[in-house]
Amino acid sequence: MLNQFSRTQLLLGEEAMEKLKNARVAVFGIGGVGGYVCEALARTGVGHFDLIDDDKVCLTNINRQIIATRKTVGRYKTEVMKERMLEINPDIEVTLHQCFFLPETAEDFHFEDYDYVVDAVDTVTAKIELVMKCKETGVPIISSMGAGNKLDASAFQVADIYKTQMCPLAKVMRRELKKRGVKRLKVVYSEEKPISPREDMSISCKSNCICPPGAEHKCTERRAIPGSVAFVPSVAGLIMAGEVVKDLIEK
Repeated sequence: MLNQFSRTQLLLGEEAMEKLKNARVAVFGIGGVGGYVCEALARTGVGHFDLIDDDKVCLTNINRQIIATRKTVGRYKTEVMKERMLEINPDIEVTLHQCFFLPETAEDFHFEDYDYVVDAVDTVTAKIELVMKCKETGVPIISSMGAGNKLDASAFQVADIYKTQMCPLAKVMRRELKKRGVKRLKVVYSEEKPISPREDMSISCKSNCICPPGAEHKCTERRAIPGSVAFVPSVAGLIMAGEVVKDLIEK
């Protein structure tokens, strides 16, 4: 029967579409990268999602995040993403976790229930904990490396973490995962040398914070505010989604 996934089924086949429909994917971080992962997986027919983030849409997200518009500023990213995904496919199941994933909250998540984990979070501590939890439970994971301060969307590669180069975040992850005995990790990373953002305090979140009063996490807490554009994190997210789909249908 003709449906919104018919064109996809022409390429993947009925059996693969059934696998995607029954799959449960957890996306940690619903930002510039993670938002596009959710978008692509929902449009490809994945049937079950867990969305994990505690951030709200900020005015400065509009330049690159698929859920960010003037109408969604100030709303929780997970809620906006869920609404968008249900408009694409009303039959999907979306579970929201309104929190930031941290080592101290890791036990709140049942990783054994996931068929795949997408790491699109910003902090090394959270990334490492995600990798260790997936290793412990045998759940496949793909991890996004740095997408900020980049302009060349064609420089992204899919590789094992130990075969990456140029990316500063990947370098830190290699070192920390080696210490923990992790032998492999699929990542999406850029071979572009990071660009140093301009120091313009008139447009810096450091001096012009617009986070809502009482926000638990503010940009001003970060050591540096990275620059970003529409066409780099989106490409990273779409590449990650493609890898997730490929791995799920090959299981």
